[in-house]
Amino acid sequence: MSGALAVEVALQRGTFSLDVTFAIERPTFLRGPNGAGKSTLLRAILGLESLARGHIVLAQRTIVDTQRGVDLPPEDRNIGWVPQGAALFPHLTALGNVAFGASLEDARAMLDRVGASHLVDRSARVLSGGERQRIALARALVRRPALLLLDEPLSALDSSARAELRALLAMMLPELAIPCLVVTHDAADIAALDALVIELDGGRVRP
Repeated sequence: MSGALAVEVALQRGTFSLDVTFAIERPTFLRGPNGAGKSTLLRAILGLESLARGHIVLAQRTIVDTQRGVDLPPEDRNIGWVPQGAALFPHLTALGNVAFGASLEDARAMLDRVGASHLVDRSARVLSGGERQRIALARALVRRPALLLLDEPLSALDSSARAELRALLAMMLPELAIPCLVVTHDAADIAALDALVIELDGGRVRP
């Protein structure tokens, strides 16, 4: 396997099985029907799923090799993650969410980069859907991850917020110089970016 992210994983969860192999170096869309295993694959890369077999190399560092007993915990994998719904801490401000585990200076700079500097003191409870996703993206990027995983970041947004965040991702993702996996069902998301597409169906990558 080659590339900045190389993945070979297999797992069984009830009657569903996931068995995929791929390698990417730049932003890539992961799409497929409901139940195809897209979110499960992201969770496997994050270290949140138990694998029957796995070998994952990220930025020339092996983070999983089940044959050799290598299985780094999620916090040691250096992966930025934006889950569905953003999953912000509701009791913290926008700045507090981004600065969780990072410096205030870095957090402010990242909020500015995602166009959310005006939200620094706003409670996460009162943010709109588009604002929450911007904060979640800033939080994922502030630690300078080696990989970014976005699980349907636009699906819950209205058309205006969706267009704004799509434009932001189209601008930022090519600049990051890290691999990125974006789960989406929307062809407009794919059209907005010069990105690869991996088709997943029934837990397998379509040829």
